[in-house]
Amino acid sequence: MVSTPAVPNLAFRRLRGSRSPGEFAAAVRRAAREIGEQVACDARYIGRVEAGEIRCPNYAYERVFLHMFPGLTLADLGFSPRDTVRGRASRTRADVRTAPAPLPNPTPVCSDTGDTSEESDVLRRAFMTNGTATMAAASLGLDIGGAPAVAGTVPRQLGEAEVNALEEAVRRIRLLDDRHGADGLYRRAAQPLRTAYALLDAGTATRGATADRLHAGAGELAITVGWLAHDSGRFDDARSHYAEALATARVAGDPGLEAHAFCNTSFLARDGGRHREAVRAAQAGRRAATELASPRLLSLLALREAGGWAGLGDRTGCEQSLGQAHTLFERGPSDDDPEWMSFFGEPELEVLQAQCRAALGDWSAAARHAYRATVLLDPHFTRNLALYRAELAMNLARAGFLDEAAAAGHQVLDLMDEVQSSRIQGMLAGMVRVLLPKRRTAEVGGFLDRQESAASTARRA
Repeated sequence: MVSTPAVPNLAFRRLRGSRSPGEFAAAVRRAAREIGEQVACDARYIGRVEAGEIRCPNYAYERVFLHMFPGLTLADLGFSPRDTVRGRASRTRADVRTAPAPLPNPTPVCSDTGDTSEESDVLRRAFMTNGTATMAAASLGLDIGGAPAVAGTVPRQLGEAEVNALEEAVRRIRLLDDRHGADGLYRRAAQPLRTAYALLDAGTATRGATADRLHAGAGELAITVGWLAHDSGRFDDARSHYAEALATARVAGDPGLEAHAFCNTSFLARDGGRHREAVRAAQAGRRAATELASPRLLSLLALREAGGWAGLGDRTGCEQSLGQAHTLFERGPSDDDPEWMSFFGEPELEVLQAQCRAALGDWSAAARHAYRATVLLDPHFTRNLALYRAELAMNLARAGFLDEAAAAGHQVLDLMDEVQSSRIQGMLAGMVRVLLPKRRTAEVGGFLDRQESAASTARRA
């Protein structure tokens, strides 16, 4: 096939104005932080855009650029339509892989009338991005703003609006998870997932690119809901949702979705103590990801594999995987990095190394990596900041730095009014068990008293 020559993006160059590529890249990173995104933009990336090498940005960059230049469209910024660049519609039937045996549908989750207003409005905000999306959501049988939708009505043909609504649901739910944790969100996030799979089962999707996007959106939503289950301690539910996403990926012949499903499956297996499964799932994810031009995705999967080796006590395997992860990470970001990987930067690299060191019993090294993660992380990501600080506190306690552990524990408690995560609560409970025999010091005793009070309040709520 003859490749299309790159056409310089003069519109984007004009928007940069008199700023250097490096200065403009810094402005892009600042704009990303304003809306809760994480992009590793540098002068080289700006140069590639202006040279026309990047004909359409990934979704994270798209949101940042549209935030920087309100009122403009991607076309105004000099980019090509996404469906003409990504090439999903060109996939042939011969590319579709053999699907595994059918898996059970995701477990229905009833909403809780006691949800906070933030939680109960998740779907309404996710699907009310514009009038068209709202109408699409109604046709999908979703609850919009408390008003009854067209329950049980499935459109004969799906179009752009319905798929956009599904993709936006994934983004909004992930954003709320970043800020508030998974516990409350999980009770609300199952409805769009059930609807998406009902549409797939009914065969109502159009052919070509729209059908591909519906499969990808449903799979990503299954992974997102699986993560909410995972983070809130519902491991069996999470395993079912990840398996559903994997089946969807294989039916659609989507290696990116398959790699994502295996990545999360590896993470879940590690947390569940199934370390051999964690290694194998990560290796399967790496095989799927070789079809994609994303060193950062391969780096994350190498880290997942390292976590499995560490859980098995295999220091050599862990070190080899960590080395591969660093080599791949240093190749930098790519425009082909999946949208869901926006969380994966230096802070996450550090905290995953901390987890490996902790599993191997290297508590001081684990604490150093966890500390770097807390320093590097943008504080806008409240849930991850609480998680990283909890990791730091536990590692400090295990390493014998008790006062420092208690101080880090106080920082975690400072954030728990905003964050609902059973994972973090479990880490704090584990830290308490380590510190209880040492409560004679004022710092440790003060933290234990505060944690006990917080836990008691949570139980009464």
